[in-house]
Formats: sequence, C-alpha cells, structure tokens
Amino acid sequence: MSVWPAWEVREDERTTSWFTVRLAFSDGARVDALAVVCDGCASLEEVRAQPALSLDDLAELADWIEEPLFEACGPRRDPASGRGGSAGSRRARATWPRGIEGRRLVAQEYRAAQQGGADPVLAVMCATGHSRRRSLRLISQARDSGFLAPRHARR
Repeated sequence: MSVWPAWEVREDERTTSWFTVRLAFSDGARVDALAVVCDGCASLEEVRAQPALSLDDLAELADWIEEPLFEACGPRRDPASGRGGSAGSRRARATWPRGIEGRRLVAQEYRAAQQGGADPVLAVMCATGHSRRRSLRLISQARDSGFLAPRHARR
C-alpha cells in the first residue's frame, strides 16, 4: 500500500488534505482511491478498482487504508478528545441525521461557511463525512426543501 499527498487547502487554523492511496495485490488486482482528511476525519472521495470491489470489500476499504492514511497526515490533534489524530486515536464517523433534520443541518453548515468566507461545499463534506458528490446532493435536497435559496432565479 502506498499513500502520498495530492493537495492541501489551509484556511485559518483548519487544514483539509487530499491523499492518493494505492493498494496493489500480488494477483494483479489494484485499488486507487482519493481520500480527504479534515478535522481528524477521513472520507473517500473517489475509488477505482480493477477488478471491481464487492460491496463488502468496499465497506472494509476505509478500515484497510485508515492507519496508513493517518500516518501520512502526520500527528494531528483531535479536538474532541485532545489526543493526536493518528491511528491510535481512531474516531468513528458521526452519524448524520436523515430527512428534514439532516437537510436543515446541511443548510446551517452551508450558510455558516458562506458567511465565514469558506468553501460551503467543503464545509458540508467535513461536517457529514461524505464525498463531494454526496454532499452536493445533500445541498440540492436542502435547496429543494426550502432551507437554502434556489441556485438560479426562475423566469
């Protein structure tokens, strides 16, 4: 397994880092992933596998790459526990509420980031632990529910 930095965005005291992860197996199978680490939480942005992964293997992928990913990040502080954010202080992803409550919280995160001059989509990604695509879907659902203003004015 190899992990190397792809890019990093720093904003005030907050750092969001993307990493390229490659798992190569002796039988020729390969998994390439783009992982994002923000505030001590890691999520998978994109996964490509040859041959394709089963759903069970995909569910276990995060466990396979978590330790090497946090080692590549270096020592980070976990604000919730006060410990370092490496593999020794493993943190489960917080469950995000579904339905109207989840959409309302997405809208709050989005507006708070906008008002603070930060990237609102990235803020939703970090808050929910979901990929960019899933976060954009949650934002559009919040718009459809009336929690956010429409993206384009209707004529």
